[in-house]
Amino acid sequence: MTLFHIFLLAVIQGITEFLPISSSGHLILLPALTPLEDQGLALDVAVHIGTLFAVCWYFRTDVALAARGIPELLRGRIDSRGGFLALCLLVATIPVMILGLIFKLTGMMELMRSIAVIGWMMIIFGIVLYLTDRMGQQTRTAPSWTLKHALYLGLWQAVALIPGTSRSGIVISGARALGYARHDAAKLSMLMSIPTIIASGALMTVDVIRIADWDVARDGAIAAVISFFAAWAALVFMMKLLQSVSFTPYVLYRLALGGVLLFIAYT
Repeated sequence: MTLFHIFLLAVIQGITEFLPISSSGHLILLPALTPLEDQGLALDVAVHIGTLFAVCWYFRTDVALAARGIPELLRGRIDSRGGFLALCLLVATIPVMILGLIFKLTGMMELMRSIAVIGWMMIIFGIVLYLTDRMGQQTRTAPSWTLKHALYLGLWQAVALIPGTSRSGIVISGARALGYARHDAAKLSMLMSIPTIIASGALMTVDVIRIADWDVARDGAIAAVISFFAAWAALVFMMKLLQSVSFTPYVLYRLALGGVLLFIAYT
């Protein structure tokens, strides 16, 4: 794989992973709409590792808090805020893990990797993001997260297995519908991405180990580093922008891209 291809792949993944515009949809479109070959599972795992480190570093205080609560979670006795945060993240991750495993075993994941599906999901869930952002109140904050809300957002997150939906976008939509402020809705979405990326990465790694070689490892290392910096920049940009701007710019982008994709798919 050429360095340009690796760079393009890593930048696309890094930027789109945390913006509400669907990273999986963009990665599927790259080989579908260009002469570039499909990047394969190994590069998928690598760029996800890069974005994982980026979000962990950006929210390092919250990640450290949840990490300190893991022993409490393992003992089955929650005594601290860190333990409760770890429990909420676990509960929020279970639905997507179950549905993801079902999709993988049944082959549903491959059936949904089409330009038409991505186009429709871009538009439909772009409208959902717009409506929930406009109608939702801004009375709740991330520290007020509850187990009930964690499960609720986890169910929303599971829908993001459909390419084009956007994991961050649909979780933000769910959080805004519950009344979380924009910045806090985005924060919950980012924190929920950490165990989800770890789970999906672990699942893909099982397949990658069988086919990996030195060249693949080298390309993956380069892609991981580039995606780390791209994801970090995207996180800084979005979290600062949310202090003064709504999610409407992302909605407009989704509607425009979705319209173009449907035109391509049906003509």
